[in-house]
Amino acid sequence: MKVLITAATSARAYQLKAGLDDADVILGDYNEVPAFMKMLTLPNPASDTYTHEMLTLCLDNKVETVYLLSRAEADVLLKSSQLFYEYNIDLIDATNL
Repeated sequence: MKVLITAATSARAYQLKAGLDDADVILGDYNEVPAFMKMLTLPNPASDTYTHEMLTLCLDNKVETVYLLSRAEADVLLKSSQLFYEYNIDLIDATNL
């Protein structure tokens, strides 16, 4: 199972990753990240096309589950959860974890 964890510059992302032992975890963030951290650059949730950009990114990387650690990301994507579900991608609101 391939998993994407957003807000990867946060400590919570690494705590969550540590708990997902059996998963192939990808970390990503829309904030600027140093190149040595080897994370996916995610689209900005303020973009008008954010939902479609995230869906494309998930499909291109064969992501099956997305843990949304940022409230801004969750607020936008959870409105389109049915679209992601149709592509067998689970969106998990992890803002309160």
